[in-house]
Amino acid sequence: MGYQQHHHGGNNNSSGDGVSHHQRVNSPRYAGSMTRRAHSFKRGGNGEIELQINSPRSPGENPGSPAGEGAELPAAVERWQGGGHLHHNQNVRLGVPLLGKGLFKKHPGGAAELGFRESRRIKNLLFFAFCSACFLLGIVKICAGGWLGLPGIKKSGRYQDQSSSQSTGHRSDGERTLMTVSSSKGGSRNIVVEYSSIWAKPNSENFTQCIDHSGRPKKLDAKTNGYILINANGGLNQMRFGICDMVAVAKIMKATLVLPSLDHNSYWADDSGFKDLFDWRHFIKTLKDDIHILETLPAAYAEMEPLVKTPISWSKANYYKADILPLLKQHKVIYFTHTDSRLANNGLPGSIQKLRCRANYRALKYSSAIEELGATLISRMREGGSPYLALHLRYEKDMLAFTGCSHNLTTEEEEELRQMRYEVSHWKEKEINGTERRKLGGCPLTPRETSLLLKGLGFPLNTRIYLVAGEAYGNGSMKYLLDDFPNIYSHSTLSTEEELGPFRNHQNMLAGLDYVVALQSDVFVYTYDGNMAKAVQGHRRFENFRKTINPDRLNFVKLIDDFDEGKISWKKFSSKVKKLHKDRIGAPYLREPGEIPKLEESFYANPLPGCICEKQQSSR
Repeated sequence: MGYQQHHHGGNNNSSGDGVSHHQRVNSPRYAGSMTRRAHSFKRGGNGEIELQINSPRSPGENPGSPAGEGAELPAAVERWQGGGHLHHNQNVRLGVPLLGKGLFKKHPGGAAELGFRESRRIKNLLFFAFCSACFLLGIVKICAGGWLGLPGIKKSGRYQDQSSSQSTGHRSDGERTLMTVSSSKGGSRNIVVEYSSIWAKPNSENFTQCIDHSGRPKKLDAKTNGYILINANGGLNQMRFGICDMVAVAKIMKATLVLPSLDHNSYWADDSGFKDLFDWRHFIKTLKDDIHILETLPAAYAEMEPLVKTPISWSKANYYKADILPLLKQHKVIYFTHTDSRLANNGLPGSIQKLRCRANYRALKYSSAIEELGATLISRMREGGSPYLALHLRYEKDMLAFTGCSHNLTTEEEEELRQMRYEVSHWKEKEINGTERRKLGGCPLTPRETSLLLKGLGFPLNTRIYLVAGEAYGNGSMKYLLDDFPNIYSHSTLSTEEELGPFRNHQNMLAGLDYVVALQSDVFVYTYDGNMAKAVQGHRRFENFRKTINPDRLNFVKLIDDFDEGKISWKKFSSKVKKLHKDRIGAPYLREPGEIPKLEESFYANPLPGCICEKQQSSR
C-alpha cells in the first residue's frame, strides 16, 4: 500500500500513545484512538450486505455510515436504516396477493351489493398497484444511486482501485503499487457533498496572515558584526525550525548567516545537504531585506578557527545580545553546534516573530525535485476530484522505543524496543511503564486505534489516505487499518521507480515530499505530537487554517478500553469520539504559554499570535 512494515516474531498488533498534557479551554492540543473485534458487515459479491460473525474486519463497510465494531444485530440494523435491507444470505420474498377471476365473481346479494363489493375490490387493486409502482421506483432509484443511495466506487481510468478484495482484507505487494489510485469519477463529487462536514475547514474568516514588512523595508547595513556557521541538527523538521531560529538570531546580532550545514548523524543518517532539500537561491533572495546570507565564508575568514558554541535552549533575544554578540565581535566567526529550540516561543519582539515565519513559510521552499514530484503525487491523490486525508502515523520503531510504548506488541518486540532505548545514549529516560504512559495519553496511536478514530469521526471506508510515515513497527500491525481503509497510499505506491530513484536512501528528501503532500491535503490527522506534526499543523494554520485533527489521546484511549470491554456500544462510542474532537480540528486559538519554556506550545505549531492576526473590527 505504500509503506512497509517492520516484521518480528509474533502476530500481535502494536499500539501507542503520545505525551500527556492537560487540555485547556479553547485550546485543543492532544489526542487518541481504539478498536474491538465482533460482528461486522461486509458487502458480498452480489451487492448484498452480509452479517459476518467473528469477522476480522470492523463493522461498517458503508462509507457514509461510521458503523462500529462489536454491535449486536439490532444495533447493526439501526446503522443501516433509511431504506436499506439487511440480508442474512437469504432472499427476502415479498407477499403479493394473488389476482384472478375471483375478484369479479358474481355474488348473490344483488346488484347493489355487487356494485359495492366490486367497487371496494377495484379500489384495493388500484391502491396495491400504486404501492407496487412506488416500490419498484424505489428499487430503481437504489440501483441507480448505489446501495442505499451511497456513491459506489467505479473502477475505471488509468489508476485502478485495488480494494475489491474486501472479503480477505489482504492485498499482495504487487497490488500495492503505482496503479492503485481509484479514479472514483462518478462517486467522488457525491462523497464531497455527502460528507461536507467531515472535510469542511474550521471557521477562520476573522483571521489573516500578517508577516509582511510594515512599510518599505529599511536598507540593510552593509556592515556585519561577524559570521555565523550552524549545524542544523535532528530530522528534517527539527532542522527546519532551527534554521528559522538562526535567521532570527542573525538579525538580533546584526550578523551574516552562512548557508546552513545539515545533520548527517541523526537516526536516518541522511547525507542530503541544504541545497538538496531547499531552493537555496530562493532562500537567500527572499530574506535579502532582513539579513545577509552567504553561500560560504569570505576568503579572508575561511582559514580562521571559529569559536565553537552551543547556545542555551529557549533563550530570549537579550541572551544573544548580551552573551553571544560580544563573543562574535571578538572572534568574528562563531559556530553553533546545535540549533534546535535555541530561541524562545514567546517574549520576543514582534518583528523577530514575523521574520521567523517569513523564513519558515516563504524562504524555506523545497528544492524543485521535491516540489515537482510532490505536485504530481497530490494530483494523483485528487484524481477524479476526490478529497484526501493525510495521516501522520508515528508508529515507527524509534518513536516506540523512545516513548516506551508497547501496547499489544509481542514480548520479543517489546524487548527489542527496550534494548534500542538503552543503546541511544542521549535518550535520558530508560525505564518506562508503557501501560501507564498509554493511559496518560503519552503514546502514539496504534494503527488499530487510528482506524477506530477515523471511523468514529465518520470518515467513509473508501476515504483516500496518504500515509505520512516511515516503516510501521510490529508484525501485522497495519492489518486493522488496511482492512478498514483499503485506499491507503504513500510516496512509494504513488511514484514510479524512475520518479522515486533520486530520493532513495535520502530520508530527509522523502520527508520533504511527504510534507508537501500533507500540507495540501483536505484533512491532516496526526497520531503523535512530533516535529512533523508541529511543522505541518503550524503551516496549515498559517495557510488559512486548513482542517487538522489533533486526537485527544488521554480521553480517547479510555473510550477505546471501554469499547473493547463492552461497556459502551459502537453508537455511543462514535458519538463520544465526535464530541471529544469537535473543537480539535485546527480552529484559531492563541498559542498556549507554559510554566517553563519546554511546556509552552511550540511557536511553529501555532504561529498565533505573531504571524496570524485578527482582522480589525471595522473590516468584519
